[in-house]
Amino acid sequence: MRTNVVGRKFEITDPIRQHAETKATKLETYKDFLQQIDFIIWKENDSIEDYTVEITVAVERHEEFVAKTNGPDLYNTIDDAVAKVDRQLHDHREKLKAVR
Repeated sequence: MRTNVVGRKFEITDPIRQHAETKATKLETYKDFLQQIDFIIWKENDSIEDYTVEITVAVERHEEFVAKTNGPDLYNTIDDAVAKVDRQLHDHREKLKAVR
């Protein structure tokens, strides 16, 4: 599983990258069908502390899962986005189990 952390109009520092990658390890419980996780982080306005985090998760034999959140605290926004995509992946895995 590969994890990418990208900033748009925003510089990704090492602590931000480490936090995102650490939170991405929570998603390793779905490693049987995960392929790649992409974090895209940006800030709309330099004068306002409002960050947007979008996580795209590529999985086998399914469309990508996408979670997008925004908020004033970057680290909490990353946590919220990971929680959203975690719920999507959990629901997908449960559907797969029900089909088997």
